[in-house]
Amino acid sequence: MPNMQMTKTPVTEQDPKVRARNFKEVCLGYTEEEAKFEAQRCLNCKHRPCVSGCPVGVRIPDFIAKVAAGEFMEAYNIIKSTNSLPAISGRVCPQENQCEGKCVRGIKGEPVAIGRLERFCADYAMNHADEVEKVEKPQSNGHKVAVVGAGPSGLTCAGDLAKQGYDVTIFEAFHTAGGVLMYGIPEFRLPKAIVQKEIDNLKDLGVNVMTNMVIGKVLSIDELMNDGFEAVFVGSGAGLPRFMGIDGEALVGVYSANEYLTRINLMKAYLEDYETPIKKSKSVAVVGGGNVAMDAARSAMRLGAEHVYIVYRRSMDELPARKEEVHHAMEEGIEFMLLNNPTKIIGDENGNVCGIECIKMELGEPDESGRRRPVEIAGSEFVIDVDTVIMSIGTSPNPLIRSTTPGVEANKRGCLIVNEETNQTTKEGVYAGGDAVTGAATVILAMGAGKKAAASIDEYIKGKN
Repeated sequence: MPNMQMTKTPVTEQDPKVRARNFKEVCLGYTEEEAKFEAQRCLNCKHRPCVSGCPVGVRIPDFIAKVAAGEFMEAYNIIKSTNSLPAISGRVCPQENQCEGKCVRGIKGEPVAIGRLERFCADYAMNHADEVEKVEKPQSNGHKVAVVGAGPSGLTCAGDLAKQGYDVTIFEAFHTAGGVLMYGIPEFRLPKAIVQKEIDNLKDLGVNVMTNMVIGKVLSIDELMNDGFEAVFVGSGAGLPRFMGIDGEALVGVYSANEYLTRINLMKAYLEDYETPIKKSKSVAVVGGGNVAMDAARSAMRLGAEHVYIVYRRSMDELPARKEEVHHAMEEGIEFMLLNNPTKIIGDENGNVCGIECIKMELGEPDESGRRRPVEIAGSEFVIDVDTVIMSIGTSPNPLIRSTTPGVEANKRGCLIVNEETNQTTKEGVYAGGDAVTGAATVILAMGAGKKAAASIDEYIKGKN
């Protein structure tokens, strides 16, 4: 029986006042009945526009039909056939701009809650592990591939190649695999046990993960290729933070969002039994308006800050963060100071942050991004009293790989140049994808790039042999 409700089936969330002071997951997910009811909203369209919006090509109407019928494990198997990390993409994928953005039900109401249903299926499989078909390690095809970086693009590339019998080794710079999934996205949006479970699934396929391996320092890409790896995939991310170049950025209490979130997420600064140093802030300014800024602001609130401000130079209409993240941040008491831009950070006599000076902005004509350009209003400077400033104005790829690999070229932003059809770099046998190529983007786009590169590497090695 179809469900013709115009709106999505609501999902249970932690109360905002409670969750603003804990790191437990905000969204609690659908029950079996809620999932079935929501799945019945899908019209199973003939042309499947939702699938065209998915970077990893999940067969969306097929899996949703199985959920509607109560066949949850079958639904999970359909998702898993093209998506190596469904519990992750179901939580952090910007579905509203992708699959749900193309959903026909969204024309006259809300789209089907595809992301929530994907998450439900992945969680169901984790909670019924005894029913999940045991992954048989494929027979080796005798070919070795190296993957640099254990983030979403590297994990996806490794998984797709391992399924075809390749002997895959991932070289990860940090002490834990997962990349941005581990160091960037907070526990309350993506529990780390779930990321670890997905990584363990890859290990069951035979993927070898080597941590504390900084490629470009410990070994070069050329040395990997001399060691018998027939191709290399670079998924080293974009971990180099940007700063504004204003006075006061060297004061104690100024963080890049990257450092702040890494201390909290990867180094567990939010847990009392870890001794990771992090400032116990009372008042925090987060500069920027993306998802990373929301993550930093909401984390600061959970660490005990009384006031957390988002300082963003455009208006809410231009703010790039997901609407859901902005909604959650507002519910939790984050204060949005829009149309403001920092001019300097103010320090006390001991070199600690004690304020941030901002200038009011107004919107002028659109710039090359299509968004209206912010223009300063002369003489409108004012100071916010804060003891911590977190810069979240973007990141770029670390130059280590490109500076130690002759033949690999990058553009002026430091992103590796690849053939868009194959994801091959300017060096034969070396492929790349994710934030190392695009600059900071989404988890699912990185996964899509890893998937495309895996297919190209398979074709390249078969052609060569």
